[in-house]
Amino acid sequence: MKNETDKTKPAVSIEEISTNILASATKKKSFWSALVIPGLALLTGLILGALFIIVTSGEVYSAFQISFGSGLATSWEIVSKSYLALFQGAIGNPAAMVQALISGDQLEIRRAFNPFLESLVVSTPYIFAGLAVALGFRAGLFNIGVEGQLFIGAAASTFVGYSIKGLPAIIHMPLALLAGALGGAFWGFIPGWLKAKTGGHEVINTIMMNWIAFRFTEWLLTGPMTRPDSGRMPVSPIIEKSAEIPQFFKQPIRFHLGFFIALGAAGLVYWLLFKTTWGFNLRTVGANPRAAKYAGMNIAKNTILAMSLSGALAGLAGANQILAINRSMAIGLSAGYGYDSIALALIGNSHPVGVVLAAILFGTLRNGATRMMVTTRIPIDIISILQALILMFVAAPAIIRSIYRLKPPKAEDEKAAFVGSWGGK
Repeated sequence: MKNETDKTKPAVSIEEISTNILASATKKKSFWSALVIPGLALLTGLILGALFIIVTSGEVYSAFQISFGSGLATSWEIVSKSYLALFQGAIGNPAAMVQALISGDQLEIRRAFNPFLESLVVSTPYIFAGLAVALGFRAGLFNIGVEGQLFIGAAASTFVGYSIKGLPAIIHMPLALLAGALGGAFWGFIPGWLKAKTGGHEVINTIMMNWIAFRFTEWLLTGPMTRPDSGRMPVSPIIEKSAEIPQFFKQPIRFHLGFFIALGAAGLVYWLLFKTTWGFNLRTVGANPRAAKYAGMNIAKNTILAMSLSGALAGLAGANQILAINRSMAIGLSAGYGYDSIALALIGNSHPVGVVLAAILFGTLRNGATRMMVTTRIPIDIISILQALILMFVAAPAIIRSIYRLKPPKAEDEKAAFVGSWGGK
């Protein structure tokens, strides 16, 4: 009986086994090749950043006047101290982490791991904003209005957060988040509709919508949404406790649930883009709008949908800052998250996983820069230069391949989002 059963099983040929092994190897090669350019771009950016630190340091010039060797030694000392401070400010001191874990003191453990947790806090709005731009890129749209959508989303969530009272947290907090998403979606819908119905370029429209959002929220904060006891300062009332996104630890540790909400949003964007018919339509319209139109896809509908979803993600970035960190809205809400998100989407190749990693990188650099500035008196602007260098090398991979003598990839391995509207359709 055993032999008869075995005979009924289909035999697997050597060719099929070879094909499966080859396909698996190709996937692994593609995965690692996707990490090579960003990794080398980061390394090259750090090297050039070190040169900027050396060139802008007066101590280095003084040391070179003494001797060439003294100059080199001082250069190495300054760069190593700067990057050590950057690392410890962003991740923490490994020795202190180990010591805190050995001691078992909860307070010491929280203090030791706070730099890393704070980097995740800084990364959270970057994740939302980067996803907003990446989704637009995948649909062939350049949403440069994330900053304005972020402000509108923040204003909407702030209003719901302080004006509605008596709701339990399990309802109030999600409702305030939803208000932020809807506010951002509405602000993204307008340029999307103008693009679909009139052909108005989304880059121009979203830039104009940014300025409208800035002035509109400024009017709200100096008028209808002004805190009564603020002395006419442009600041909103504090949101209700029930609307707050909970933090996991006591102050000064600010790590909160919003980080995991952002990861969930990244997972939803991945599912939407790569596992649903809507996502397939969006990517097809973005990759080749003419072919999508020929296939019967509704270009206008997908354009409006993409801009609205992109705006919703940007609105969540603003809602996160209000509900998890600030607890009220002021004019200086954003540290340029909307504009940095363009770089994040490019570095992450418009893929949700890549955007999350790029956002954590930017958040880590930004958080560590403060300690680097305090410890070594290196200007925080060096971090902005470092980010710009990394972006430049990622956006121009031919430079990295030329520097490190890498073979150019095959045509089929080049997978990037096509933004057709940059040059018009």
